[in-house]
Amino acid sequence: MQNRLRQWLPQLDRRIWLLAAGRLLSQIGIGFVLFYAPIFFVNEVGLSATQVGLGVGSEALSGLVGRFLGGSMTDSAFWGRRKTLLLSALISALADVVLLVSNNFPVFVLGNLLMGFGVGLYWPSTEAVVADITPADDRSESYAVVRLADSIGLGVGVILGGVLISTTQRYRLLFAVDGISFLVFFGLIYWTIKETRPDQESDRTFLQGWNVALRDALLLIYVTVNILFTSYIAQIQSTLPVYVNQFVPTPTGSGLPEATISILFTGHVILAALVQLPIARRLKPLPYPQALMVSACCWGLGFTLVWATGIGVLRPASLGIGLALAIMALALTAYTPVAAAFVVMLAPEALRGVYLSVNSMCWAIGYMIGPPIGGWALDQSAAVANGFWLVAAVSVVPLLAVLTLLDRRLAAQPHRSL
Repeated sequence: MQNRLRQWLPQLDRRIWLLAAGRLLSQIGIGFVLFYAPIFFVNEVGLSATQVGLGVGSEALSGLVGRFLGGSMTDSAFWGRRKTLLLSALISALADVVLLVSNNFPVFVLGNLLMGFGVGLYWPSTEAVVADITPADDRSESYAVVRLADSIGLGVGVILGGVLISTTQRYRLLFAVDGISFLVFFGLIYWTIKETRPDQESDRTFLQGWNVALRDALLLIYVTVNILFTSYIAQIQSTLPVYVNQFVPTPTGSGLPEATISILFTGHVILAALVQLPIARRLKPLPYPQALMVSACCWGLGFTLVWATGIGVLRPASLGIGLALAIMALALTAYTPVAAAFVVMLAPEALRGVYLSVNSMCWAIGYMIGPPIGGWALDQSAAVANGFWLVAAVSVVPLLAVLTLLDRRLAAQPHRSL
């Protein structure tokens, strides 16, 4: 049994597993609120779906600022990876305090702004740590391991959050648990992870690294792809729960109950955890753009299944949404480790933080665009809400075209495909 476990798990630096453990704990807290917060603020606080979408979009706006600062801070001698990570955990915990007491739209937006800024500081620093301590050939699997920890943590959080809501109906406790998880993450990083920033002969000024990154043609092409991918992920987390709760046809009326939604999204997260490492290994021989094409096709199929369920073609609704979430779990796990490893491959060693900040900014932009558009669609007629998913599926076609261009450009620069 132990030998089988060793064969299944990649042999990586001990610090990867420590970082993964910290991310697992913090993701448990995030799982508590991720799928339930939009439902809570619409049904209990009384905000409209558009307001919730705008609030989540404001998180992405402050996330852009956090990612911009976080990339340069991560590469700087004063801040480095470790201090930036610690600061992000404290700000995220403060954001949960604000959301805990939120009763109106302005306070809801403030909490999201703080959360976005904290998360913005987090991503460039944590992904730079993984790149620093992992050989190039193992990076996809290293990112898969930390994403696996994310998925397991989210799964546990979603399950426990569903139990808490079904037994107490006290949604605000979810934010308290999330805040505590960030403080635990702070403690684990403080005591177990030392600075991993490579020694450099000289430090660039704050803007010099950004000048290099923003002149990298391959990186800029990839940005257009990544923004669309991250907007897809945003739809799962912000738009789809509300859509499933209010629009999909059921025998008793429109919408699946919260208990069923909890089961479906828990299954989505668990499946993502189970297939994360196997998919990373299967896609490892492919060039990065081709691996992303696999993800894009899965997204298109998943959105098509949501649309078919919404118009009543797939029944029962729980089966249709379950199939869609399963396909989108495959899409997500094919995308996340490849995306980060690709950017690290493009980045000069001294600019990993800035390059990964650009990668992370795509998440912020995707979350800035995706939730408001999805929220607007849900505030319209059922026909518009259903058609939204068909439009999302069709958007995969230009995405595949850009990935094909990126694959050809990368093949023309073999020194960057190592």
